Amino acid sequence: MSRSGHAAMQPSGYADGFARANLPPPSQWPELIFELPELAYPPRLNCAAAFVDAHVAAGRGAHAALVGARSVLSYADLLALSNRIARVLVEDMGLVSGSRVLLRSGNNPELAACWLGVLKAGCIAVTTMPLLRARELAAIVEKAEIAAALCDHALADEMRATQAACARLRHVMYFNAPPDSAHALEPRASRKPPTFANLDSAADDVALIAFTSGTTGVPKGTLHFHRDVLAICDVLSRQVIAPAPHDVFIGTPPLAFTFGLGGLFLFPLRVGATGVLVEQWTPESLLAGIARHRATICFTAPTFYRRMAPLAAAHDLSSLRVTVSSGEMLPADTRAAWREASGLEMTECLGSTELLHAFIACRPGAVRPGATGRVVPGYRAAVLGEDGRPVPPGTVGRLAVKGPTGCRYLADARQTAYVQDGWNLTGDAYRMDEDGYFWYQSRTDDMIISAGYNIAGPEVEDVLLTHPAVAECGVVGVPDAERGQIVKAFVVLRPGRAAGEPMARELQDLVKATLAPYKYPRAVQFVAALPRTENGKIQRYKLRRGELA
Repeated sequence: MSRSGHAAMQPSGYADGFARANLPPPSQWPELIFELPELAYPPRLNCAAAFVDAHVAAGRGAHAALVGARSVLSYADLLALSNRIARVLVEDMGLVSGSRVLLRSGNNPELAACWLGVLKAGCIAVTTMPLLRARELAAIVEKAEIAAALCDHALADEMRATQAACARLRHVMYFNAPPDSAHALEPRASRKPPTFANLDSAADDVALIAFTSGTTGVPKGTLHFHRDVLAICDVLSRQVIAPAPHDVFIGTPPLAFTFGLGGLFLFPLRVGATGVLVEQWTPESLLAGIARHRATICFTAPTFYRRMAPLAAAHDLSSLRVTVSSGEMLPADTRAAWREASGLEMTECLGSTELLHAFIACRPGAVRPGATGRVVPGYRAAVLGEDGRPVPPGTVGRLAVKGPTGCRYLADARQTAYVQDGWNLTGDAYRMDEDGYFWYQSRTDDMIISAGYNIAGPEVEDVLLTHPAVAECGVVGVPDAERGQIVKAFVVLRPGRAAGEPMARELQDLVKATLAPYKYPRAVQFVAALPRTENGKIQRYKLRRGELA
């Protein structure tokens, strides 16, 4: 299939046409490729059916689908609960198909059931990081024009603050709430029949909007179709991980990260396996969880593997067969330490929210130390020069990818920067060797990647500048052995304000209280002036290099 657009799309099943109306124009889409036979999806498709309905219909309803800290849901349980939630959305909240629903929770089976219920109802899931604050959530609500939310009661405070700031957010219900509390989801759902007719959506109706930070701090919403959700399972998971129904998936990434959505939820449910969803892991508790649940497949970031390696000997990890690393570059010493501790060769993956999941992977048995891996079958990748043409092996250039999934930003001019000549440009600088292995060099933009989190420096700067003591500031990522990078703020104080540890803590606390806490500057350096270009732009590369006068 060549470059695709609105003209090639199926008639939508949605009453609310917001998502389609805000897709980029056809000329700005990446080229989409469906070469593998498993990608031949029917034109009408509600992907939720493949994750629950199909397994129950095949007689596998008693098998454990999701395991949480408080509950275990079989496939039959999950089908009934997601059907009841779909009924609440339609019958009680009055949502029409195509409505966007904000989802707020840590990883747990209830969040997964809500996600499925949203898609069954023909609505669009917008899952958000549990650490986000009201300021960040409000930007998402306004960008995606969201009128409804399902939220874990543990996150009620920020949700209420968001609702107070957003007049359009009219309907909010809470799960894991006291049953007698106002707007509790479970009591309503329990009164509904356990059956629901999934909405007749098109394969290219939007199933989810995944938000990712831009380098400017303005969030970008990436639109993904029902067929895309199945494609990442049928390409990356099938080709690289090869899961089976007896597998148990475990790991740390939030379901709001597409890395976690796939690795802990969609990949296991696609094949009738089991996913373990727990809200908070430490390296010690994750190792204990692997042993307790006899987990076979683990997804987490290099930071976690690095911290788990010295603790691994105290735990029974004999059930593990695949350990997947993504979210940041995998250092060679971390790969070696984990192999020594677990006996397993790491499966490294490179993906992006724009393509929904990973497209380059280094499989066990085909590892080239230091290389990220080779392109996953079903995708194509190249290293491009400044002229947009592929460069010879060994030459550093811009990583470009195309395949069955691709970037479609929600009403965003940055579409033309990410998609050029049919390629998705990931923002990474790579080189490719003669054997098709890709070697990471750096980011081509100013994104900070710390412990797997994407952080936009300008967003942190905006918050720091609200402090009355701050005259100006610049925020960059600097190397860190533990987290890959940390956020570092270079701050110029106003006259009469004292630099020092108390002021640094005050600024750090301000960011923690305003943005997701993982974005706060772990290092603060007070300087007399910031390096700037002749036209006044901060020279962030000088901050990264420490070239301060």
